[in-house]
Amino acid sequence: MSRLHEIGPAPGATRSRKRVGRGPGSGLGKTAARGHKGQQSRSGYSHRYGHEGGQMPLVRRIPKRGFTNIFAERYVEVNVGRLAKLAPGTEINPETLVTMGMISRTESARVKLLGKGELGIALKVRVHAASAGAKSRIEAAGGSLEIIGAEA
Repeated sequence: MSRLHEIGPAPGATRSRKRVGRGPGSGLGKTAARGHKGQQSRSGYSHRYGHEGGQMPLVRRIPKRGFTNIFAERYVEVNVGRLAKLAPGTEINPETLVTMGMISRTESARVKLLGKGELGIALKVRVHAASAGAKSRIEAAGGSLEIIGAEA
């Protein structure tokens, strides 16, 4: 039985600290592996992320490209194959997908059904969008698909 004070890292999992600046015999004396002179050899030195010593930083040298469309409708994609393990006749909508853990609550705004996978059971599905492949697979299995928000 091991005791709490005997618990430690596995053998060989840790290394001892490199002791620099402890004389020439250590191999890391004199400049203590810091090179010669300059800002980086001084104690307390820390550089800002992306700073290149006055040279134009890489992030500013490379041109900007593209943009994010703030009006784009973003969908959470669910494949038909994931619905195959449900009981026949189950009614599927965004709320039930959240409760079943197929999508998270944060992304439950709009759901799109995609056609990857096989479906052998009839389901009633209500989603915001569906691909043609998903629609044909649901109807082939004897289920029904309703698009939420579509004008009838």
